[in-house]
Amino acid sequence: MTQELSGQDLALLVQRVFSPGPRDRALAILVDLPDVRLADNADWRLRRQLATRWARALDAEKTAAGLQQITLAWYRNCGSNNADLPPDCTPLEPGKDRLEVLNSADELADLPAQTFADLFASHSIILAPTELSATAPLKVAARGRAFRAATMPGFLPSMIPALKLDYVEINRRCGILKEFCDRAETAQLVLATSAGQHELQLDLRYRNAHASGGLFPENGVAGNLPSGETYIVPYEGERAGEASRSAGQLPVQLDDEIVLYEIAGNRAVAVLSSGPRSEAEARYLQDEPAYANLAELGLGVLGDFGLKPVGSILLDEKLGLHIAFGRSDHFGGNVGPADFSRPEAVIHLDRVYIRETQPGIRVQEVRLRGPGLDRLIMQDGIYTDIFA
Repeated sequence: MTQELSGQDLALLVQRVFSPGPRDRALAILVDLPDVRLADNADWRLRRQLATRWARALDAEKTAAGLQQITLAWYRNCGSNNADLPPDCTPLEPGKDRLEVLNSADELADLPAQTFADLFASHSIILAPTELSATAPLKVAARGRAFRAATMPGFLPSMIPALKLDYVEINRRCGILKEFCDRAETAQLVLATSAGQHELQLDLRYRNAHASGGLFPENGVAGNLPSGETYIVPYEGERAGEASRSAGQLPVQLDDEIVLYEIAGNRAVAVLSSGPRSEAEARYLQDEPAYANLAELGLGVLGDFGLKPVGSILLDEKLGLHIAFGRSDHFGGNVGPADFSRPEAVIHLDRVYIRETQPGIRVQEVRLRGPGLDRLIMQDGIYTDIFA
C-alpha cells in the first residue's frame, strides 16, 4: 500500500469518517509546535510537513469532501500528552494565507491569533495530527459543542494503511465489545511473565464503555484515528463509602525489565519488582500520585486485520489489550488535570500488551463477568469467537 494520501484519498477519508452534512462548512487541521520545553524531532517535523500537504490537498478537493473551508491551525505544544490546550492558536487558510511549515512556537509571535473557542465555533470537523496527544482536551471541549474531532497523536506515514481499512467492520466489532463491557461488573486478567502468573481484577461497576470504531458522524465527540478499540474506565472509588474493587498485580515491561505493580483501590500502590526502572516508577508514584490511577481498560481490534506496531501509541494501542495510567476524566472517569502537580505532569499513558511491544508478558486470559455474563473474550492474546 502507498504511504501517501492524495487529495482524492483525503476527501474520501473525510466523507467516510465524518459524513459531512449541510451544516458542516469548515475543517481545521491542528498542529502543535516545539518550544524551549520540548525539543523538535525528526518524526515531529515529518508530521508537520504531512499536515501542511494535507491542508493544501484537501483545500483543492474541499468541494468533493463536502466542505467550503480548510484551515491549518498551529499552536504551542501543551507540554505533555493530554494536557489542556493553550488558549490560542494561529489559523491559516491555503490559497488565502502563506502556508509554510513552521518549526518553532516562537514563529507564532508575529502571526494573528484566534482562541480555540472561536475556532471550534467556526469549524465543525477537526483533525489533530499532533506530537502530543490532544485527545483528552478535545474530548472535553467537544461535549455539548457543534464539532467533532479525530485525534492523530504521533501519526506517521507508516500508519496510512490503517486509514484504508474496513471501518464498518471495525465499528461492528467495537460495538460487540462495548455490549460486553457495559454488562460486566469485573474484568479478570491473567498475565504471565517468567516469574509466573499475575492476576488483576478491574472493577467496571458504574461505568459505560465507549466504542471507538473510527466513525464520527455526529458532533460532540472526539476520538482517535486510526481507530479500532473499545475502552472503559475502571471504577475509581469516588462514591462515598464504596471503594473500588480493582486489585491484584500488573506487570509492565519497560525496556528489558518487568516492572510489577501492586494494585489496590484502582491505584498502583507499590512496585514489587527491583531494578532501575522499578525504582524510577516507585519514585514517580510517590511524586505524582495521580499517575497511579488505572485510567483505562482498552480492547483494540486492529491486530486481527494484519496490522503490526509502528512504534506510536496512536496505532499500537489499537492492536490489542492495553491498560492506561493517569488521567481519566476525558473517558468518563474522575482524575483530571487538577489532580496532577502541574500542567506539564498531566498524563494518560497506555501500556500495550502485544508480543511486539511487551515480549516478556503474555496475555493468558481476559474474562468479563457480570449479572448473566461470564465470557472469556481473549485467550493467549487472541480474541475468542465473540465476533462471529
